[in-house]
Amino acid sequence: MSDPTGRRPPASLIVVDSNGQRSRVEIGSNPFLIGRQADNHFVVRDSRTSRNHARIVYEGGQYRIEDSNSRHGVYVNGLKVSNHPLKSEDRIDLGVADSYQFYFALDADAERLLHPAVTAESGPIQTSISRPEGGAGQNLGKLRAVLEVARTLQRSFSLDDVLNSVVDAALAVTGAERGFLLLHENNELNIRCARDRHNRELPHDELRVPRRVIHRALKHRRELLAMTFDPTGPEDPGNSIADLELRSVVCVPLVRIAAAAIETTQKLSVENETVGVLYMDSRTISADLSAGNRELLQSLAIEASTVLENARLLQEERHKQKLEEELNVARTIQQNLLPTSLPAQGWLRACGSSVASHQVGGDYFDLLPVHEDCWAVIVADVSGKGVSSALLASLLQGAFLAASDDASHLEGVLRRINDFLSARPEAGKYATVFCALLRRSGEGVYINAGHCAPIVAHEGSALRKLEPTSVPVGLIEGADFSVQKCGLRPGDKVVAYTDGVTEAQNPDGEFYGGKRLRSLVEANAGLDAEALHQAIQDSVAAFTEDAPQSDDVTLLVLEFAGS
Repeated sequence: MSDPTGRRPPASLIVVDSNGQRSRVEIGSNPFLIGRQADNHFVVRDSRTSRNHARIVYEGGQYRIEDSNSRHGVYVNGLKVSNHPLKSEDRIDLGVADSYQFYFALDADAERLLHPAVTAESGPIQTSISRPEGGAGQNLGKLRAVLEVARTLQRSFSLDDVLNSVVDAALAVTGAERGFLLLHENNELNIRCARDRHNRELPHDELRVPRRVIHRALKHRRELLAMTFDPTGPEDPGNSIADLELRSVVCVPLVRIAAAAIETTQKLSVENETVGVLYMDSRTISADLSAGNRELLQSLAIEASTVLENARLLQEERHKQKLEEELNVARTIQQNLLPTSLPAQGWLRACGSSVASHQVGGDYFDLLPVHEDCWAVIVADVSGKGVSSALLASLLQGAFLAASDDASHLEGVLRRINDFLSARPEAGKYATVFCALLRRSGEGVYINAGHCAPIVAHEGSALRKLEPTSVPVGLIEGADFSVQKCGLRPGDKVVAYTDGVTEAQNPDGEFYGGKRLRSLVEANAGLDAEALHQAIQDSVAAFTEDAPQSDDVTLLVLEFAGS
């Protein structure tokens, strides 16, 4: 099978559907994916196959087929395989009776395999498909013939085309004149498609039976996959029914397909797991509801339900992907709010970081030079997660950009932010803030608005804490934000952090805690800002053991060197 030029030799799959019809599908990708899910290269329209069933790969000069951990397995020439080389004319089955069958074909053999009757004597190709005998078996074969239209259309994953084909198939099975597929949305039934027996679209107002009557019958049925509906019966929908002169009505429930076997689906809640109904009626003829056709309709309902479930899962996946993309943008914005550089020399030195969690938070820290003898410090934590918290963090940054060495400036900024948030209680946002002005002389002032108390450490001395002086901003209208003094001496370290540090959790759900943090800072008080920052980061990382965190871990270490 190897190609001396190094190129992959052309190959195809000859696909045999449940009716014995053959088609050719080129193996144009490597790997070539086979399964029920819509992103496969060949989509198998059979609810019994796995979403990702098998794949064909070309490697080492040879085509091989691999089982993708499917439910029913992969068979080559009747033998179950997990990873098997392919040669031309090999027959491939997906472990499901009366379903698709495939023949692997190199380019030279594809035409002969596509039309086996022409060369029936040239090889042992199996062309017969076993089908159960009897009336019910004939009906199942009839359903498979009708559903092949839906399968073919669904390969392009056009949901409307597939649902239209489902209605057409149901009309062909029952002989009814009109069919409507209704979906359950916001506790109501809404028409998704309407067709007549000639495969033509109908206006939605052609359904004259009140939908509330169908909804009531659907809700109060006793069986998951079957229901009775008599528009002239005890559920009298009104006088309008008499004007319709309906001779027969057929209703088939559509249910949420479970990810397991059909037996699991049949145990679902009747009321909670209903996604819609397939409704058909006739004015001139009676619908054929013999036992076989009832079985056909239930099988058709399961097929339609599978289509709807796949579409729902795909929509959820796209929504999740879009949300994750938006969160990635927000995370990038949030990280860009952080200072790009911090002083490593001079009378005040600093080292800081903010490690983002898997969500977008509202942590923020900054160190701003007011003038050569004064620095402004801010560490904030906005309540909640998400883009709104990141936006509020950016608001805090903007409010402190024009820093002043006047202590009253800090008080004024926090008061204005508090007034802004208090006037918008519907936003439900507040923030804890620690802000300070530190001077070369060692004098300093700070406001702690409900934030974690920063730790002041000095080698050989007891720890001090800069305790909260007020409530968080945005929590109480008209709150007072008083300024407190704090003096620093050369060698002092100030460790400011958010609760993401002390509330970091290990795999057992235990918190890192303030006591562990204070002990670590006291033991390493002689280190410089960068080394102390690294020691705290290493300690938190060792404690959490890479467990995912629900909050950002923000840490700022200041070192006062003095004049």
